[in-house]
Amino acid sequence: MCALRCTRLFRLQKAISPLVGKSPALRTFKTEPRQAAPPQSRKWRKLLAATAAGVGVGAYFTLSNNSTKEVILNKGDQALTVIKEFPNVKISRQVTYPYDDSGLEIVLFQYPTCPFCCKVRAFLDYNGLSYKVVEVNPVMRQQIKWTDYKKVPIVLVKAKNGYIQLNDSSMIISALATYLNDRNAGNIQDISQFYPSISYSEPDGTVKSEILNRYFLMNGSAVDEYAKQVEMEERKWRKWADDVLVHVLSPNVYRTTNEALDAFKWFSFVGDWDQHFSTLERQFVIYVGAFAMWLIGKKLKNKYHLKEDVRQSLYDECNVWLDELKKRDEKYHGGNRPDLSDLAVYGVLSSIEGCEAFQDVLRETNLKQWYMGMKKEVNGHSGTFLYLHNRHQ
Repeated sequence: MCALRCTRLFRLQKAISPLVGKSPALRTFKTEPRQAAPPQSRKWRKLLAATAAGVGVGAYFTLSNNSTKEVILNKGDQALTVIKEFPNVKISRQVTYPYDDSGLEIVLFQYPTCPFCCKVRAFLDYNGLSYKVVEVNPVMRQQIKWTDYKKVPIVLVKAKNGYIQLNDSSMIISALATYLNDRNAGNIQDISQFYPSISYSEPDGTVKSEILNRYFLMNGSAVDEYAKQVEMEERKWRKWADDVLVHVLSPNVYRTTNEALDAFKWFSFVGDWDQHFSTLERQFVIYVGAFAMWLIGKKLKNKYHLKEDVRQSLYDECNVWLDELKKRDEKYHGGNRPDLSDLAVYGVLSSIEGCEAFQDVLRETNLKQWYMGMKKEVNGHSGTFLYLHNRHQ
C-alpha cells in the first residue's frame, strides 16, 4: 500500500509540475497596461506555486484514501483550455457596469436558475463585472456542443490568443477573485493554471473529474493565525453550499408534479425562453423537463437521505447557516461585508426564489433578513469599489 501510494504521488507530482513550475510571460487584458511585477512578487509567485502543488497533493490523498477510486492523472497541458475562436452561438444578453475597469471580457454559458450558475452571477453582479450571457437550452443543450465539458456554468474570458475556458462554478469564482484581489497575481491565463484537474474512475467504470484547489484564492498565504482561520472558514462554507445545501433544493422544488411544472414555467419567465427558444422547444423543455425533474427529485431524496417531508431537510440546512451567522454575531459571514461564502449560499438559494419552496423557507425560518440584505448588496454591486481599491492601491 505504501509503495502504491508513493508511486501515485510521484505520478501526481509529475503531472502537476508543468503547471506550477512554469509561469507564462505576464500579459494584461486591462485597457491600461499594468506595472510589471517586482522581483519580490516573482519570488512570491514561486512560493505560491509550491503551495498550490502541496494543496493538490493533499487533495489527491483525500481521493486516494477511498480505495474504490482509481486515480487517472491528466497531462499538464490539459488543465488549461484555450479556444481560438468564439463558438458559433447567439449572445442572449449583455450586462454592463459603468465602473468596471477589470479589463475582463467575460461570457457566461448558463441555465438562468441553475444554482451553480446563480453563484457565478451573484459574484459577477456583486463585484460589478460586465459580462455577456448565452442561455443554454437545458434539455437539448445545443449551445455547448462546441465543448467536451457538458455542464454549466462555463465561462469564456477573452485573451490575446483566443478565449480561456473556465469550468466549475467554485473554480471560476476563485480564479476571478484572485484576479480582482491582487494586481500582481497575473492574468486569468496565468491564474487558471493553479487549478489543475484530476480524473478518477468509480467502481462502475464511470470517469469523473475534480478540479484541485477550487476553493483557494491564489493571493499568498495569510500572515497570522486569525487570517488563516478566516480563510479556512470561508472555504468550509463555500464547500458546504456545494456539497450539502444544493442537494436539498431539487427534491423540494420538484416535490410534486404541480410544483415541478410551476418551477419550469418560472424558469421560462426569468430566462426569457420565449425570446431565445422556439415555441416548440420552450414547451418541450417545460413539460418534459418538469416531469423528468419530478422523477429525479425522488431519486435525489433517497440518495442524500432527506427526511420524508423534504421541506424539513431544507429548513434544517437553512438553519445550519443561520446558526453559523448567529455565532458570529455579524450581519454577514464576512462581517459588515459579504465574503465568498455569503455569495455562494445566496447564489444557491436565489435559484429557487420564484418557487413555492422558497416562500416556505422565508415563512418557516429567519432567513429573510440575511437574504434580503444580500440581495441588496448584490443588486447594488457593493463589491465594485472594494476591488477597485485593491487593484489601484
